[in-house]
Amino acid sequence: MSTAPEVRPACPNFSSGPCAKRPGWTPSVYADAAVGRSHRSKLGKKKLKDAIEITRKVLGVPAEYKIGIVPASDTGAIEMAMWSMLGARPVDVCHWESFGKTWFADVKKQLKLKDVTEFTAPYGELPDLKATNPDHDIVFTFNGTTSGVRVPDLEWISPTRTGLTFNDATSAVFAMDVDWSKVDVTTYSWQKVMGGEGAHGVLVLSPRAVERIESFQPDRPLPKIFQLAKNGKFMADIFEGSTINTPSMVCVEDYLDALAWAESIGGLPALKERSEANLKIIADWVDRTPWAHFLAKDVAHRSNTSVCLTLDTPPEIVKKMTSFLEKEGVAYDIGAYRDAPPGLRIWCGATVEASDVEALLPWIEHALELHA
Repeated sequence: MSTAPEVRPACPNFSSGPCAKRPGWTPSVYADAAVGRSHRSKLGKKKLKDAIEITRKVLGVPAEYKIGIVPASDTGAIEMAMWSMLGARPVDVCHWESFGKTWFADVKKQLKLKDVTEFTAPYGELPDLKATNPDHDIVFTFNGTTSGVRVPDLEWISPTRTGLTFNDATSAVFAMDVDWSKVDVTTYSWQKVMGGEGAHGVLVLSPRAVERIESFQPDRPLPKIFQLAKNGKFMADIFEGSTINTPSMVCVEDYLDALAWAESIGGLPALKERSEANLKIIADWVDRTPWAHFLAKDVAHRSNTSVCLTLDTPPEIVKKMTSFLEKEGVAYDIGAYRDAPPGLRIWCGATVEASDVEALLPWIEHALELHA
């Protein structure tokens, strides 16, 4: 029988969301949280405003773009944007994994828009994004969290487009380059790449998106948490430290801590470097491991955050492997997403240490030897 590896990951948290906390994190980061205070107090608003402006600095978001903290994670942010803005033009929806497929279903079945074109591909592949129409609104997912397939760049988006681009970037921001000139609506949740606590989303709007909000009146009722305009005017206060509903100031403090850590290590370039280094460790291992493969078929499309692998072993064996690794305290939550092909999904964002990724791989080999 195989001997267990001597080294274990110091942190076994490889979940794709909520993700591992930043290195050195302790609950003491909450010491200065505005708990027991109104989020509309001077202190509460300052905390929220700081989160917005430090986000702008770290991500390089242009000054004319609006950044707001909204309810219900990335799902809330993208749904808010779609319900508020879609319907003015035909819509192209691009999807190649479960979340993008959900946005397509919402556009068709919930918003009931008629002029919708679907661009889709199976798990592991990208659709032909260049076939989208720049005169249409375009909805896409920058990084497929459940497939490990990302768009390599945004060159396929026209700089002279007349439609808006809706960019679900929840597992891409803070790990990949976003050309802000190519995106009009960008959404994410800080519980992904930055390891923050769940329940909050972030919505980033270009001036063209703001113009759409003020010029387009949807022919459907909008719940309060989806409303971005009042009497035909953009609700700018949401993007200046006010929020539609009550946020958790503990979660905000946690995000502020993650942003401070990001700045302390060198900002976005350092975050990307850490994530790419983690991906390379796994890529090198896959190259020398005949029974492990990337779900992403094209090297250029491989995600450096949600790394998805298939194994040359039956699904029931994979389940036994992931269960064993969890019981051993080696790796938590690394099974493939429920709708994806059976395999492993290992989070490699910047909050994960390279040494932990290196320590994990011999344990995967050991788990297979025990259960095959």
